[in-house]
Amino acid sequence: MLFSSPLFLYLFLPITLLGYYLMIPKLKNYWLLAASLVFFAWGGVTFTFILVGSILLNYIFGLWIQKQKTSGKGKLPLILGVSTNIAILAVFKYTNFLVLNLNQLLDWIHIPLIPQTHIILPIGISFYTFHSLSYLVDIYRNKAVAQRNFFDLSLYITMFSQLIAGPIIRYSDVDQQLRGRTHTLEKFSYGIERFLIGLGKKVLLANTFAKIADQIFATNPMDLSAPLAWLGIICYTLQIYCDFAGYSDMAIGLGRMFGFEFMENFNFPYIAKSVKEFWRRWHISLSSFFRDYVYIPLGGNKITISRTYINLLIVFFLTGFWHGSSWSFVVWGLFHGFFMVIERLWLGKLLDKTWKPIANFYTLLVVMFAWVLFRADSLGYAVDYWKAMFDFKTTSEQMILFRSYLDIEFYLTFGIAVLGSFGAYQLVSRYINKILNSTKIAAQTFAYGFHFVSVIFYILILYLSTMYLISGTYNPFIYYRF
Repeated sequence: MLFSSPLFLYLFLPITLLGYYLMIPKLKNYWLLAASLVFFAWGGVTFTFILVGSILLNYIFGLWIQKQKTSGKGKLPLILGVSTNIAILAVFKYTNFLVLNLNQLLDWIHIPLIPQTHIILPIGISFYTFHSLSYLVDIYRNKAVAQRNFFDLSLYITMFSQLIAGPIIRYSDVDQQLRGRTHTLEKFSYGIERFLIGLGKKVLLANTFAKIADQIFATNPMDLSAPLAWLGIICYTLQIYCDFAGYSDMAIGLGRMFGFEFMENFNFPYIAKSVKEFWRRWHISLSSFFRDYVYIPLGGNKITISRTYINLLIVFFLTGFWHGSSWSFVVWGLFHGFFMVIERLWLGKLLDKTWKPIANFYTLLVVMFAWVLFRADSLGYAVDYWKAMFDFKTTSEQMILFRSYLDIEFYLTFGIAVLGSFGAYQLVSRYINKILNSTKIAAQTFAYGFHFVSVIFYILILYLSTMYLISGTYNPFIYYRF
């Protein structure tokens, strides 16, 4: 079930909200847990058994770590718990990939092949595995106490607002919120606004770019000219941001509606002036997870320079491999890791002295070239696509196709997305807030008009999104793949 679907918007969410606020405080978590399990089971009942089994294992491991760490023996259950979670993830996510690559090797040396596996990847397993790992490690590091209420732990891992595609929530950040949280009209209204902004990003912007990007990337790169290839990757660059940032907005908004406060997951990554800064702004919950649970335990930058570079490459190798069982994802991660290393070596100092628009242009180029790897079905396709980006021999048919994409809808969507991606609306929002906080009579009059227009604006987003969803069936979500 997608957040951006009429079923969720007009049936699941209203029923869940109504039941939640009718429940007495002691039963709110149980209601939310039941709703989350229904939400997850909608994608496959079998997957739900895997999820519940994972929760049960981590519940036991958490209590075991809590008990043993007082005697200094908590490391053993931690290692076993972490290993079990990673093993479950590896079986479901990487077995097909491993068998495929082993068979290629066996075929080359003329040894009988291994029967091909057809294991289906459970929805959201990458995210709820990381939630489980966070839970166990936070207990071991004394950042949290093992949850003795099995249902509260289940709610942390299965909460439908962030179960499928994050953000990755640390257990230590929501431990107290699981036990008790405040519900205010201000929180609820902010949650609605944030959800609708995310819905608009996803449905009205990302889906529009997706149509163009998918058509271009479905074309043989040999048949692409530079204008088409660049249009495809520019559309995908905006699609993946609006898609995933929109989902994160919806997840954060849903959390607020139910009294939870989740961390921000995006901070205008396309205004970054280095790859290093990009990763401080893009998918913040994932990059900070790898920093705190992998990079720092490996020694971070507190060791030799060469080991620091190796640690960076390890982290970005894992970041790429986490996203998918494909060599193109691995190379995508290492591609970013390579630029992180050279920025530490010398490029970072040069970028600090460079005119900011040029530094930003460099970062966008690196990110877009990397997105080709992320979007391509194979390394070979990515390489051919890169070549097409510099093939300036354009036929009349290619130019006609290129111009056919550049209609009024594209220009309007492109303008809105670019302004939003570069923080223009945030600047306007800050200016308006200054006016709203003023005590002048004129400012107060403006405030009434502004709030009225805001309500109309959010209703319009919901209306247009609904019309789009009803009239069409094209509603992909990128991060469901991971």
